[in-house]
Amino acid sequence: MRDDGRPGLDLAAALEGIEPGLGRRAVVAMSGGVDSSVTAGLLAEAGYDVIGLTMHLTDHGQDVPGGRTCCAGQDIHDARRVADRLNIPHYVVDYESTFRRDVMDPFADSYVSGETPVPCVLCNQTVKFRDLLAAARDLGADILATGHYVRWRAGAGEGDGPGPGLWRARDATKDQSYFLFATTREQLKTLRFPLGGLDKARTRALAERYGLSVHDKPESQDICFVPDGDYARVVARLRPGALEPGEIVDADGRVLGRHDGVIHFTVGQRRGLGIGGTAEPLYVIRLEPETRRVVVGPRDALGRDRFSIRALNWLGPGAAMPADGVRATVKIRNTFDPVPARVSPLDDGRAAVTLDTPTHGVSPGQACVLYDGERVLGGGWIERDDSRRSG
Repeated sequence: MRDDGRPGLDLAAALEGIEPGLGRRAVVAMSGGVDSSVTAGLLAEAGYDVIGLTMHLTDHGQDVPGGRTCCAGQDIHDARRVADRLNIPHYVVDYESTFRRDVMDPFADSYVSGETPVPCVLCNQTVKFRDLLAAARDLGADILATGHYVRWRAGAGEGDGPGPGLWRARDATKDQSYFLFATTREQLKTLRFPLGGLDKARTRALAERYGLSVHDKPESQDICFVPDGDYARVVARLRPGALEPGEIVDADGRVLGRHDGVIHFTVGQRRGLGIGGTAEPLYVIRLEPETRRVVVGPRDALGRDRFSIRALNWLGPGAAMPADGVRATVKIRNTFDPVPARVSPLDDGRAAVTLDTPTHGVSPGQACVLYDGERVLGGGWIERDDSRRSG
């Protein structure tokens, strides 16, 4: 395939950080969507010997009308059609049991323990960048490429650190670096992300140029095993004892109402509390699963300027975070605008985060991702603060 000269489809710009492909093999994680399909097309055009691998993860939600997920029946069919169009081999790998063990079960356990998990990060950590990466190596791959919008750099510049690193995508509206903070430098030696320099319009234009049937396919907007957005229903199916009723209380322990299970709530939530007659709107400020209590309060009570994170993964300069910490901007949710903070290492792979100003929406179980400008410094998982128990 050769470039047809259409504007905005510069192959060199699209393949930022990708080595010349002649004589090299690329395995592409093909989800059946437009992004991974174009990734396969770009690498084939660049001269790689491309093999497509599609993970079969779950059939949950196949019967949900309008569900837009990934890695299930229709998506496998779409990935196969794309591979046929690109004239590349395509295989399906069945990771359903490991996906249940390493992603779905921790997802449910996290909700039961009063946290709000991010299963897409867990999927990248385990099934995708552990199991699929191993399968790619078994196939003799030089690189494993995905359709994530993030930029990869070799780390050869001064102060870049001991290996490859990640930078935010050029298109800030599509940036997926938040979901990749846990990727290790060892994994990054093999991983590549060809779409990091593109926006979605250019990706879809490339899909049309390659004649791919998925060029106008809607984006996956739901967690693949929660296609209708009903997290509580999924958690209740995985952990039948999770729907235990309890009390809704204020910060002083005064009972304001009752609920049907803490898994229905998340920190910062306002709607669906079932509490009326209060002088001001109330928000969930804390979950106490041990006592089955949902603690609510005014919006001001949500503000926090200190918390800790666990399982710190460092991708910044040097082999580890400096002992005296770093200045960074941090995202505490994917949709959250980064805010300035000081991050200092603690024992056991943990770190303390001190925000310059109190911020609403710090929720245990969410990822806290650290940035230096566009560069991803790493991140960790926000821990519960058990010192703030209600009376």
